[in-house]
Amino acid sequence: MPSCLIVVENLPVPLDRRVWQEATALRDAGWQVTVICPATEKYPEREAVIDGIRVYRHPLPLEAKGALGFLLEYGAALFHETRLAFKAFRRHGFDIVHICNPPDLLFLVALPYKALGRPLIFDHHDICPELYESKFKKRGPMHTLLRIFERLTFRFADVVVSANETFKELAVKRGGKHPDDVFTVYSIPDLNKFKRVPTSEAKNTITVGYVGVVGAQDGVDNLIRAVAALRNESGVPGFTCKIVGDGPELPTLKALAQSLGVADICRFTGFLSGESFLAALSSFDIGIIPDPFDIYNDKISMNKVFEYSALGVPIVAFELAETKRLLGNAARYAPDHTPEGLTSAVGALLKDESLRRNYAERALERARIHFHWPDQVATLLAAYDRALMRRAGFDEARAVRSEHS
Repeated sequence: MPSCLIVVENLPVPLDRRVWQEATALRDAGWQVTVICPATEKYPEREAVIDGIRVYRHPLPLEAKGALGFLLEYGAALFHETRLAFKAFRRHGFDIVHICNPPDLLFLVALPYKALGRPLIFDHHDICPELYESKFKKRGPMHTLLRIFERLTFRFADVVVSANETFKELAVKRGGKHPDDVFTVYSIPDLNKFKRVPTSEAKNTITVGYVGVVGAQDGVDNLIRAVAALRNESGVPGFTCKIVGDGPELPTLKALAQSLGVADICRFTGFLSGESFLAALSSFDIGIIPDPFDIYNDKISMNKVFEYSALGVPIVAFELAETKRLLGNAARYAPDHTPEGLTSAVGALLKDESLRRNYAERALERARIHFHWPDQVATLLAAYDRALMRRAGFDEARAVRSEHS
């Protein structure tokens, strides 16, 4: 039975939906799967077997700031991941190493096993140089360092699994990968598990909702400013705003809602998962993608695109290249990239129930036609087949060298 090691540093499994869906898909296809990931308060167990998948967890490094903090934080994580990879190799062995960024440093964990003929799959979740530029509004030495790490990750990867077609283009053009070695796997939810659930909330108002990370680049402040403007606009029915997620900007956003006089209609749920997460999304009458245009947001495929669509939630978004490519006319786009533009687009749906129904039907149809997790599984397995071909080539070359030695 073939076996693989998946290394992810961003989130633990099974919380990381993309990684967990990939792991279970590989298990179902006959692979023995081992995952290395961080431990958290909710997932503290250092070793576990979950649904037939071995999980090794390591301490989550403290978040630090600045270049020195970056090196200390990721250095500690790399130490634990290297240690656990050796433990997994000694106990179980594995045929493929599958690393998931961020950061673009995990190739260091895989190098000893690549030298032993284990091919490396790079699961390209995020574009770290663009994320840095978006967060800090500059480039500089750290941006250069991130570009170097990215280039090395592409260099050592035998196969790349890209999160969208834009990332695939980056892997080919910026990473120098052959197109045959790059496979696009979208983070589409498995509709066997991701579906509407009953909500106990009384629905006497329209719920405008956001789900996702609450960071500086995510634009949730645009939504709160739109809520403040719409509250005083004539013809707008009663509504509330629900923000589902956590992140470093949460205290700032709560203060902004207070200062704009909309704290009473803005509910911040914090991080949710499982049934409570699905119940919150099921309560949305309008789903907002408030991420503003920048070099990062324009290129990423946001999970909420797929999640809103899967549940038939009418979508309002800014016109970003990757978002529009995925949704087409299934979303209502702001006329410009300002809070006022978002206000206009949200207001149109708030005032018109038939328009909300129309966009709900468009979102469901988009999901029905285009967003299928089984299709992504087929592509993931094709990527693994390609990696196994690389191993076969390594073994053949080693046999030839042995014959001539």
